[in-house]
Amino acid sequence: MKLSEKIAAYSSSHPFYTFEFFPPRTDQGFENLIPRISRLSTLNPLAISITWGAGGSTRERSIDLAGLTQSDYGIDTILHLTCTNMVPGMVDDALRAAKVRGIQNILALRGDPSRGTEHWTPIDSQFTCGLDLVKYIRSSPEFSSHFCIGVAAYPEGHPDRETDEDGSLNVLKEKVDAGADFIVTQLFYDADPFLEWVDKVRAKGITVPIIPGVMPIQTYSSFLRLIKLCGVKVPPSVIAALEPICHDDQLVKDYGVGLAVDIIRKITSKGTIKGIHFCTLNLEKSVQLVIEKLQWAGGSPATKNKLIADAPGPMIHVQLANSSDLVVDPTTATNTARNALTFKQTLDPDPGRGELNNAATWDDFPNGRFGDYKSPAFGAQDQWGGSGLSQYEGLSEWGHPKSTDDLTSLFLRYLHSEVSSSPFSSLPLSPESLTILPYLEQLTKRGWWTISSQPAVDGACSTDEIFGWGPRGGYVYQKGFVEFFVEEQDLAKIEKKIEKEGQGWVHYFAGNLHGECRSNVPDDGRNAVTWGMFPGQEITQTTIIECESFLTWKDEAFSIWAEWASFYPPGSEERELLNSVRRERWLVSIVHHDYKRPDALWTFVLDGELPL
Repeated sequence: MKLSEKIAAYSSSHPFYTFEFFPPRTDQGFENLIPRISRLSTLNPLAISITWGAGGSTRERSIDLAGLTQSDYGIDTILHLTCTNMVPGMVDDALRAAKVRGIQNILALRGDPSRGTEHWTPIDSQFTCGLDLVKYIRSSPEFSSHFCIGVAAYPEGHPDRETDEDGSLNVLKEKVDAGADFIVTQLFYDADPFLEWVDKVRAKGITVPIIPGVMPIQTYSSFLRLIKLCGVKVPPSVIAALEPICHDDQLVKDYGVGLAVDIIRKITSKGTIKGIHFCTLNLEKSVQLVIEKLQWAGGSPATKNKLIADAPGPMIHVQLANSSDLVVDPTTATNTARNALTFKQTLDPDPGRGELNNAATWDDFPNGRFGDYKSPAFGAQDQWGGSGLSQYEGLSEWGHPKSTDDLTSLFLRYLHSEVSSSPFSSLPLSPESLTILPYLEQLTKRGWWTISSQPAVDGACSTDEIFGWGPRGGYVYQKGFVEFFVEEQDLAKIEKKIEKEGQGWVHYFAGNLHGECRSNVPDDGRNAVTWGMFPGQEITQTTIIECESFLTWKDEAFSIWAEWASFYPPGSEERELLNSVRRERWLVSIVHHDYKRPDALWTFVLDGELPL
């Protein structure tokens, strides 16, 4: 059913809500997302939406996931559709695929550039922005009447800052005049400016529903990355509230739920905002808690104890006889219990149960680069599926490297906090990485450009200001690991050293752009490099390095080189250098399993009988 029709027919006493998901990067994550969506669907969202990755990179998975939720599960689904990297005919193919699967709702977006393209370059000249997509769908006899179309809006301005506020409002008006039926906004954390923006939108004569995007804060580190990536403004009061608790993930998550509830109550209190769009990041618990605290949940009512009336004779408490909520006859009580037990036994077992805690919460604390490749949230990015690299930031902070020495200098400057980001990290070096800074410096000075690392930790308190994560009262552990780019001749030396001196303590993965992968990890080996023990919970593993997660990250890492290269003109020294690095270097990940010795990894890599 079209979302516009569902909104018009909606009559509940509370605002409606929709959930946004992205297609996971791995098959296991994809499989585990389906039951997660199924569980959240019991909260009765008006619809769900499925994102479309940067440059159309997830188009097949996006269409497959949207098709499953719409056709197989009967959940009205909004498919995001961008016009980046869309060759002629691809838009038609995507729309036909959606139509065949019964999808009637499209969110028309320009999208982020595909990695390896100049800033933003349309491949099909008829599609340069979301407005073009709206016009095209509405002008097509094949698609016009079938689809309800939504468009994006940016209450705090588009991250690219291509126009001022009035210009952005005019563009939004054009999209609505061209046939858009509803508006979904970029996330925000300050209600007052959003409400002022809504008034300005209405003053432009725009009357279609505005559905604000809300994303509960999950962890402090992911929050910092997201607001930088999306260009979101954060009130000082929010930062002030987060800073004292930033090392307690559970308190941060609880605060995020409370903040989302407060924002939603404020923006819906006047009745002008009829619904909320929840950006789930493929995590369920926080969104569920927000809806429960708002008392919007449309699921099962709270269960009350009832008096079983054994016989139809006179009752002592006559007033109870007229209340079906408090009295039940023996036959009904027996049937209700039997049905509940039968239903419980026929449910599929939770995919996260046992090894990875409860299915709803086992990946609640997505620390580390990706987390567990089996998690639906593995590799989460921004609200619209963006990549995160900024050409403006790249040129201003990373300069114009023209030699490998320039690149070594850049990576060292990042380690020394002389620049606040690198192409491989949008945030400054973390405090825990600063504890191993001398070792990272030594590797980088060799031309082994380090991009990810962590020190060994043996039972630090979960609230430790440097190493802590998860709820308070627990202990966290880490194995030392480091990742870097090297030339193939250096990789051969590393492999020889691991074979001769590793003694089973050291595992590695190495991969290149051309699909080659080398490792001493068994085919089914999984290296848990970060884990925690918390009161009343099974052991939680938040970062796992194994073949599939490494290969996924390897592809991502080499695409970053391509995107970085695209910031510079074709034929320039900078582009030629970065492309040659992408073609010739290997990404290497090394783990040392002795987490009780803080210097075990570094002693092995930097010392020993076979110097590297």
